[in-house]
Amino acid sequence: MKPRNPLLVAYGLSLFGGVIIFLGWAGFGIWPLEFVALVPLWAALELVRERSWKTALGVSWLYGTVGIAGGYHWMVEFFEVFSGFGLFASLGLFLLFSTYLGAQYATMGVLYWAIRGRGWSVATAALSTFIVTEWLFPKLFPVYLANTLLQQPLLVQIADLGGPLLVSVLIGVVNTAAFEAFRWWRGARQMPVATFAAAVAFAAFTLIYGAVRIGQVDAEVEAAPPLELGIVQVNMGIFEARKWAGEGHRRLLEQSLELEKEGGLDLLVWPESAYRPKLARTLPIVAKEVGQELKTPILFGGSSVTHEEGQRKLYNTVFLMDEEGVIRETYDKTYLLMFGEYLPFGETFPVLYELSPNSGHFTPGSHVEALSFGPWRISTPVCYEDVLPGFTREMIEHANPHILINLTNDAWFGDTQEPWIHLVLAQFRAIEHRRYMVRSTNSGISAVIDPVGRIVAKTGIQTRENIRATVHMMEGHTIYARLGDWPGWLSLLATAVTLIRRRRPTR
Repeated sequence: MKPRNPLLVAYGLSLFGGVIIFLGWAGFGIWPLEFVALVPLWAALELVRERSWKTALGVSWLYGTVGIAGGYHWMVEFFEVFSGFGLFASLGLFLLFSTYLGAQYATMGVLYWAIRGRGWSVATAALSTFIVTEWLFPKLFPVYLANTLLQQPLLVQIADLGGPLLVSVLIGVVNTAAFEAFRWWRGARQMPVATFAAAVAFAAFTLIYGAVRIGQVDAEVEAAPPLELGIVQVNMGIFEARKWAGEGHRRLLEQSLELEKEGGLDLLVWPESAYRPKLARTLPIVAKEVGQELKTPILFGGSSVTHEEGQRKLYNTVFLMDEEGVIRETYDKTYLLMFGEYLPFGETFPVLYELSPNSGHFTPGSHVEALSFGPWRISTPVCYEDVLPGFTREMIEHANPHILINLTNDAWFGDTQEPWIHLVLAQFRAIEHRRYMVRSTNSGISAVIDPVGRIVAKTGIQTRENIRATVHMMEGHTIYARLGDWPGWLSLLATAVTLIRRRRPTR
């Protein structure tokens, strides 16, 4: 039985579903909501299934925009404070950002409408379109519903088989079963035995696999060679660091000396942009002024500069300095952050940098080589490179590192939910490749994540803290490292087939 005004109810369901999805996502973290978050959207799309594709577009776009706006509300502060825009311009950019990312769900809605119109079942239309749009829709920050489940280690170990997409498949399957149960209860279809069985089987496999793999990986960690790290978080704000660069360096040296006095330290890790003076790019670099009296090798972030063909180029660089104060290994950040490190079209229209004076003007790096530290290989994704599954997989595939160490400066985002979200997004890289993921940040959250994805040590936000941790040098390649996003490819194939082939209509 349909309501008197299906269109109004459909938009109401989309609005309600958008709220559910952002409350369940990283930051708010009410993770059980994600197992039903897609149900209101699919219910809304079923109500407007006999209308035009434009109606399906509007209903699902509202759902996505509300979900993104709630999850990324902190972007207003980022645009206003750190990019130099005023409040109204920042709100406008935030609305544009939310509307654009909301188009991911608008695309999903139109695909769902089209596939249902060709006679395919709800389960077929729902799951494939959800996964393929989550995988392929271009976005600044990766938005996987899988990120919501990291509080539950048993549910996310399958990421070493198929990455975050496979965990999203679990969420999609359970949502599909819940929606089909709702339709059965409403008399819209017969009991969905096959859908229920698939959901139960997949959930059982996930739990059993998770329990087995956690035990296996813990045993591998115990047998792997250890390395003693000291992680320094000095808590210098972006503008403080620019004004009082010497104070930040003083804090780094002071806190590093505290760690050294405890003895037995193999490597000190400082955050992104830790050393403010720009260094030359000709190796080796004698830079004893960086560590001064420290006797421990230091991995730190800073800026390097070069002049090529009459142009000055600036790089966001990771330096590995030995105990003698000599830098022999570097890595330049490859994926730059829009607005923070460069402006889109800024090279074509230089005036944009005048309008956004706080935006950086960096050149991207050209390789993903690991840094050599004695017998060990260290890959060093910088800032938000650690939230990109494909990029980290490229690093692993190319360099086969023993550990991932991420240098980050989340002071750009202030005391918002972003540092917590960034930490959650990075956790999956440890599970996908069964490596330790170490994060050294300027203002928080610094953390040590083990190869199971558990946070074994972390700091707060906007605090001065040190972490001393023993990590283990891991080897090997997971199925995900070898095969990549195969759940996405299967979903793409299923979506293409169902769009091309028509079936007898089904409820």
